[in-house]
Amino acid sequence: MKRTNLLTVTAIAAGCAMASQMALAYSAGDIFVRGGIAQTDVKSNNGDLTADNLRLDVSDERGLYYGVGYLLTDRLGIELSGQEKVEHDLTLAGGPIGSVDRMPINLMVNYYPMGGMDSRVQPYVGAGLNYTRFSGEELEGLDVRRSYGAIGQLGVDLAVAQGLMLNGFVSYADVSADVRLGGTDIGEAKIDPMTIGGGITYRF
Repeated sequence: MKRTNLLTVTAIAAGCAMASQMALAYSAGDIFVRGGIAQTDVKSNNGDLTADNLRLDVSDERGLYYGVGYLLTDRLGIELSGQEKVEHDLTLAGGPIGSVDRMPINLMVNYYPMGGMDSRVQPYVGAGLNYTRFSGEELEGLDVRRSYGAIGQLGVDLAVAQGLMLNGFVSYADVSADVRLGGTDIGEAKIDPMTIGGGITYRF
């Protein structure tokens, strides 16, 4: 009888330990990394260039995204995220003028309304600063300058295993870059990308 009771107590203790290890809540001090694939759709009208007000069009593209974050409290955290260098085709007045590479980096504060609650679904909303660097312009003499602006995002993590979650998000950034040709300002490229991504989050 005593042996049976001992086995029962041991089993309960092991179950409690496993349950505690499988806790799904976000909590202060957690660190996470994210990664996946993101589709970037730029605004339909990307501005007019040159004195003739020629229309600029920038192509939609996709690439890998990444992020790392830290929770300051159960519900409030910071995140540094970005996307691999993505090549966008450029068209001016209907004619191709080559391409340009875009690489965004974001620093955001995220709010997790269900932080501290043991839920498999953990939504979040964030806002912060976007820095976008342009490079690799194919057209000789073309220079698309760097951009600073605001960014906001909505996302959700869905727990599938201890520390492992499926991630999905949508973000919108204010990205406008001055454009120069041969050192002369010829207008402004208004990118304003909306990005939709999906991948995984690992929390530890």
